[in-house]
Amino acid sequence: MNDKNNELVFVPLGGVGEIGMNFGLYGIGPKSRRQWIIVDCGVTFPGPELPGVDLVLPDISFIEAERENLLGMVITHAHEDHYGAILDLWPRLKCPVYMSPFTAAMLESKREPNQRHEIDIRLFQANDTFAIGPYSIQAIPVTHSIPEPFSLLIETEFGRVLHTGDWKFDPAPALGQPVNEDQLARIGEEGLLALVCDSTNAMTDGESPSEKAVNASLTEQIKKAPGRVVITTFSSNVGRIRSVMEAARDSGRSLLVLGRSMRRVMDVASDLGYLDGLPEPVSEDEADSIPRENLAIICTGSQGESRAALAKLSRDEMRSVSLSKGDMVIFSSRAIPGNEKAINDIKNGLIEQGIRILENDKALVHVSGHPRRNELRRMYGLTRPTIAVPVHGEAAHLVAHTALAAGEGVPQVASIRNGDVLKIAPGNAEIVDQVDTGRHYKDGLLYGDDRQVGLRDRRKLSFAGIVCLNVILDERLKLLDDPDIEAIGLPVSDGSGEDFEEILLEAAIGAIESIPAKRRKDLDMVADAARRAIRAEARDIWGKKPQVTVFVSQV
Repeated sequence: MNDKNNELVFVPLGGVGEIGMNFGLYGIGPKSRRQWIIVDCGVTFPGPELPGVDLVLPDISFIEAERENLLGMVITHAHEDHYGAILDLWPRLKCPVYMSPFTAAMLESKREPNQRHEIDIRLFQANDTFAIGPYSIQAIPVTHSIPEPFSLLIETEFGRVLHTGDWKFDPAPALGQPVNEDQLARIGEEGLLALVCDSTNAMTDGESPSEKAVNASLTEQIKKAPGRVVITTFSSNVGRIRSVMEAARDSGRSLLVLGRSMRRVMDVASDLGYLDGLPEPVSEDEADSIPRENLAIICTGSQGESRAALAKLSRDEMRSVSLSKGDMVIFSSRAIPGNEKAINDIKNGLIEQGIRILENDKALVHVSGHPRRNELRRMYGLTRPTIAVPVHGEAAHLVAHTALAAGEGVPQVASIRNGDVLKIAPGNAEIVDQVDTGRHYKDGLLYGDDRQVGLRDRRKLSFAGIVCLNVILDERLKLLDDPDIEAIGLPVSDGSGEDFEEILLEAAIGAIESIPAKRRKDLDMVADAARRAIRAEARDIWGKKPQVTVFVSQV
């Protein structure tokens, strides 16, 4: 491809201007016929503002329309915000997917019965180089909070781009080896066109502590705890899981695992040798006979998930496991923005039972898997890119990263958001176009935007409920009987104690009977009059207007 109009572009469809839902595109060629690869295919999780939604997915309509020019997808690691949308979106893309063995095993373990399609998975190992059309990609091993995380060195006719994925400099990781800084320095010496880099901790000074230090601190806390100790963490953090297992062993405690996703990850990690040399966890039945001071529990629920093991413990709803006054729960995690209230509800439930809470502000029980500011500076010093492209962060993180990169002397710093088409080469980096982006939702077995899955109306229903009215007119177009009415999600009575449904019914009857009989032939007009009357009456009494559905028929 030597067309003089050829360009190298980067287009994020998710993950830039937000935490989660990472989905990046690289394109080579003229605008009319670029050859594309995808880097990462992640999800984010719904909050209470998305009632009923299971997952939030990137809108991939742009690349779906370009499917004949899509050459492949490369996954940096097996965190949900980087690979969690593959099973849902791959049938619309049907391209080869390149990933590590651990990521592939995790993907297989999370398949649901309706997701049995055969994905074309192609495995790579650390430092492997593989070609995808005009792209040559090398998997550069890094350290993060999950096995087999990789940065991608993407070589093109225009130069090389290092897409970092999630990473940090950890001198003593629980799994794998520290980042090979000599390898990064060689990349810089040989010339790096652009660094597309993680911004998650760009506002945090210093360097992240090592996982080894967390391990030592957890061991100390578990040893001196008088009763049962519960440690909750992200189920995908296999390094932390190993640290907890080692801490329990070194403290003379048996370990119980609670939570389906935690067990699933541990099964995969064990099969691949990441938990070798550690004692087998005990079963719930075995745990019941172990003295409280000799048991540690690792469980899901660090983000306040209402159905997770920790939430059930806080409500004393576990079938065979309970906590007692004086036991301790360690939050070996950070709160993802938006989850604070749910987490606090669980903490309050535990505190009501007399259980102690330990978090990172009191002892080193968690460390992030992302680089702080000094680590970012080291990365820029080693790789010396011509262009910095901050990604993977909300606006505040991206702005802080942009200023840091400029301060480190990077010649060009590109400030982009989802949907921007960033021309990396030739010439200066600049935004040359925009594509449609947005969010789609997994709602049960269906997918779509907020209109297609009914989310807009669902939000309205959650705010002011719904009123259903069934009207039957006789042959003379008079009411055959009082209409049937049902109000769901509305107050039972008004401020004076009058039945709300009866008030709304009277308003609807009055509106219908005020229409001259001859004009009631227009059944749609009758329905609209009743609907408007109900909404107006509800507004006057309640101050809110519910959704109203009216059915009118004639016999």
